[in-house]
Amino acid sequence: MKLTLHVWRQETKNDPGEFKTYELDHVSPDMSFLEMLDLLNEEIVSRGEVAVAFEHDCREGICGACSLVINGVPHGPEKATTTCQLHMRSFKDGEHVYIEPWRAKAFPVIKDLVVNRKGLDKIIEAGGFISVNTGPVPDANNQLISKEDADKAMDAAACIGCGACVAACKNGSALLFLSAKAVHLAHLPQGQIEKKKRAKAMVEAMDEAGFGHCTNTLECEAVCPKEISADSIAQLNLEFLKASLG
Repeated sequence: MKLTLHVWRQETKNDPGEFKTYELDHVSPDMSFLEMLDLLNEEIVSRGEVAVAFEHDCREGICGACSLVINGVPHGPEKATTTCQLHMRSFKDGEHVYIEPWRAKAFPVIKDLVVNRKGLDKIIEAGGFISVNTGPVPDANNQLISKEDADKAMDAAACIGCGACVAACKNGSALLFLSAKAVHLAHLPQGQIEKKKRAKAMVEAMDEAGFGHCTNTLECEAVCPKEISADSIAQLNLEFLKASLG
């Protein structure tokens, strides 16, 4: 395959940045998108130029580090797929591919395709945990949990914190991420005690970090690689309302 790549290059967060065009030949359809970028960087470095900076870690669809906007869609054209699990067979020979970093006020660009996602960490630090000292590990099934609650908790806990929901939202809201991290605890007995406090603290942290407000366009749900349901947002909003009313 031969591709024309339009890659966002930006030296620092203070530079304006621009798309730079690269022609890349001999791309195997079996390559992952990140392997294709590795091939691009090999060619760039061989010419004595600076490689394109992009994030990656596990390359197994687990960590969420491989966060790129591809042809205007976070993580690319395949549904429920992270960038590292996206393969080049999803593209056509001769296609033009535009590659950008996450676009959100709360995600300032560090360099090229790498953004600072510490805002998500601040949300977790505000309440995405259980602070009760539970002592030693309890026996399995010591606390009975209904299958419905267990399934809902596991579905929400699947969030990998990549930030695709923020990048897709026209307001740059992190509410799908926040709700997944709060609601999966609220479905469990251990998370009941602090659920009101948790909801209020995490929403306040989201606002302070510069994320926008949710207007229910559901773009977040559409691009989530783990298919987190927007139902969690409704539950989070209810818990936040109860916390605000005391």
